[in-house]
Amino acid sequence: MTQINFENHIQQELPFLTKSKLLIAISGGMDSVVLTHVCHKMKLNFALAHCNFNLRGDESDANEEFVLELAEDLDLEVFIESFETETYASENNISIQMAARDLRYAWFQELADQLQFDYILTAHHADDNLETFFINLMRGTGLDGLTGIPETNGKLVRPLLPFSHSELQIFAKREKMSWQEDSSNASTKYLRNKLRHDVIPVLKEMNPQFLQNFQKTQAHLQESSEIIDDALVRIQKKIVHTTDNIIQLDVKKLQQLSNPKVYLYQLLKDFQFTEWDDVYQLLFAQSGKFVLSKTHRLLKDRTTLILTELPINRDETSVVLQENDSELALPIGRLTIENTTKIGETSTTVLYLDKDLLKYPLSVRKWEKGDYFYPFGMTGKKKLSKFFKDEKLSLPEKEQTWLLCSNNQIVWVIGLRADNRFKVTNEKKPILKISLHNET
Repeated sequence: MTQINFENHIQQELPFLTKSKLLIAISGGMDSVVLTHVCHKMKLNFALAHCNFNLRGDESDANEEFVLELAEDLDLEVFIESFETETYASENNISIQMAARDLRYAWFQELADQLQFDYILTAHHADDNLETFFINLMRGTGLDGLTGIPETNGKLVRPLLPFSHSELQIFAKREKMSWQEDSSNASTKYLRNKLRHDVIPVLKEMNPQFLQNFQKTQAHLQESSEIIDDALVRIQKKIVHTTDNIIQLDVKKLQQLSNPKVYLYQLLKDFQFTEWDDVYQLLFAQSGKFVLSKTHRLLKDRTTLILTELPINRDETSVVLQENDSELALPIGRLTIENTTKIGETSTTVLYLDKDLLKYPLSVRKWEKGDYFYPFGMTGKKKLSKFFKDEKLSLPEKEQTWLLCSNNQIVWVIGLRADNRFKVTNEKKPILKISLHNET
């Protein structure tokens, strides 16, 4: 690598950086120091951001001091943040490495948002990309995991990605740069370091062109990924329908594809599913069968697969409505309650009640097995399960159904049907108007 190589790469592949306000993530190690110097020589508009994770005692403090001195030497603005990384890792039950990553990128994003930096630059290089490839391969991955670290990802940009660690090292020594060594990088107790020190050097010894050949292969994988993405866009238009945060996939059309399992993976890979055989079997399962991920549920419902987000708090199934309350927020919308003297136009979202028939406090809750009501406009009672079936509600729609109740009697299946027992028969009595407002 030379300064000219770097500048040519910026001009050809990342020209937007030359007119942007940039934030460089700098650890004090060789890679980020090289990135800082080449950007400075190119006279890009940037500041530095350094994280002190307080994991290596005096060495962490020495890294911070080095970055401050470098910023002063180059007349650069610098931001420093100190983290209690071990405490954060313990509180969130994650590894130290994951804790440091979360803290680092959250802070970078905060700086970018508050101070209007256009892009955040990190010093990832070709060897980092190779290590990530092997890590993903060992853990089991799809094509996305093999295409490597993206050069641009939103505000994140990695301008050193085409260059190898050895190229950066030769350049740094030739330019007589100084940097800080991270002693933890020598430990092979971490998977990435073990690959770096014990595995990849053997492969490079067996084939001196190994890294270059890997980069060519990865370029081919990225091109293949683009073709798949184009095909997926066409398939989505035919198969996927989204409404009210619910995604529905047409089962029959999926079954007709050449490889439904692969398409299901591509369509659902961002929703943290892991049991892909079970996901595929839903195409042939009975209605009601489902598969869970950490964040979502995929449900077979007659002719569709329905994807819904799991509720954050599944215990929040009942709230109380006092007589003086005028408003109540629900996941399905906002209820407004007002006293009135006459009946206006009614609908599934607006009803009028005989207030004298209500027993306060009212309750708003999810439906339960065995619930029944007296549907408005009908004689006799009906189980809610039968009502839902007649209305052809899917399981997610049933789960999102709320009931307004008085003294354990259903007053309103909210947004669907009122109960006949609480209708207004005498307009001279107090009337309560309740409306459901969809906030989406």
